[in-house]
This record gives sequence, structure tokens and C-alpha cells, in this order.
Amino acid sequence: RPEDIGYKALAVNLSDMAAMGATPAWMTLALTCPRTDDEWLEGFSQGLLELAKAAQVSLIGGDTTCGPLTVTIQIAGYVPPHCALKRCGAQAGDGIYVTGTLGDAGLGLASVQKRIVLPISVQRNVELRLNRPTPRLHEGQALRGIANSAIDISDGLVADLGHILNASAVGASLQLDRLPLSNALRRYLSIDTAWDFALSAGDDYELCFTVPPSQEAALQKALTASSYTRIGTIETTLGLRYQDADGRVFTPKQRGYQHFCSIQHHLDH
Repeated sequence: RPEDIGYKALAVNLSDMAAMGATPAWMTLALTCPRTDDEWLEGFSQGLLELAKAAQVSLIGGDTTCGPLTVTIQIAGYVPPHCALKRCGAQAGDGIYVTGTLGDAGLGLASVQKRIVLPISVQRNVELRLNRPTPRLHEGQALRGIANSAIDISDGLVADLGHILNASAVGASLQLDRLPLSNALRRYLSIDTAWDFALSAGDDYELCFTVPPSQEAALQKALTASSYTRIGTIETTLGLRYQDADGRVFTPKQRGYQHFCSIQHHLDH
């Protein structure tokens, strides 16, 4: 639906703001359409401006052109000096945390693509998570001065946590039994498949962040206990390791979305 396209186009940008602990303020929109369609434009604008109003973001300019449908949003905001959350600050001993639940958007995509059949109520809920993610702006701002590093989960937990590990020159271990899974994932997928969705399906737009032991008490005061989950620990040994409660080593089937893999494959061949 055009309403969902407008909403999500802004939501994914707001999620980047959240991952840096920033307060969003302004945006520009470059919109390319193949033809004039008043009904589509009205729906798109409704979804976009609904979220912009909620996030207190002003549309200050942009451009409209004719061509293949393309939506480009540039967003700007502010953060107090030296308080921006970055990918490069994780340290050995940090706890690894995520907000919300993981894998629901991936289950929503599987439903849209008819790869899984779900009850109507469940289908609506997971497709809503896919089409209308919630940018974690409050949580990101609350983590200023507490988290050593942060990123939003767009390409999948494995891929995005990997960006933190690479930027910080550290490794990590994840405890799979601690992954926050919704009732839908637990009920309609096997546990191994649910873990795969949570680890690599992407499009969750939750926050993944690391917090040192010295800041755990501050974290508990800053966020409600139900809004985040500790899923692992930063370690000095490079790489990312996964195991369940029984110590069984797990290997994800996918490593998340890789933006340029198809281009690189073409260049290599």
C-alpha cells in the first residue's frame, strides 16, 4: 500500500537516527514517479506525514521528477556534543542487548511471499512489523552515556552486529536461548528456523547495543526491563559464535542481507 511505503521510507531513516542516539528534526524528499497518480500520492503522503508528525520531523524541501518509482529521504537531526552512539566503541566484557523481538518482519515477508501460511490475525501482526517498523528513538536517546556502541538491525542481527565487531576489533558470543522471539515465531516455526529468522532475516529495525558492566545499573534505570534483552557478551577473540543453553554450537543458514554481493559476484566473473 502507498501508505506503508511512505511510512517505512521515513521509519528506516528515523531508525538510523535512533542508532546514534540522535533527535531527528528535518528531512528532504526526492520522489520519482512514472506518472501522475493522485490516489497513490495521497496515500503515500498520508503514511509519510503521519510518522513525521509523530516524530516531530519537518519536511523542508526536496524534488519531484518523472521516471521509475524511487523514494529518497535524507534526514538530519542533532545530538549533544560527544554523546553520539557509534559502532566502534564495543569493548570486551560488554553485554550485548537488543530492543523488542527479532524475526517478526522476516516472518511477515515469508507470509507475503506465500512461503508460510499463518492465521489471519498472526499474518496481519507480522506483516505490520514488516511494513510499519517502530523506530526506537526514545531508547536510542536514553542510551547516551550508557552504551559503548549501537546500531539498528536492518540487514539482520548477524550482519549488523558484525559491523560493530569489525569497527571495534572485537568478537562476541551469543546465547541463542536468550534471543527475544515473539509468540508467532515460537508457535509457527521450529526453534532452529526461528533462530535463523531472528539472526538473519532483517528488517526488524530494533536496536543492538553494547553496555559495560559498570553501566548496567544505569541501563536498568534508563529503559523498562521489558523493552530490551541481553543476548550475549563482547569478547577479545575475533568472530561471532553461537550456542544454545545446552552448549550446542549453532551455525546460521544466512548471514543477513549483503548489499553489494550480487555486484561483486558480477565483477568477479
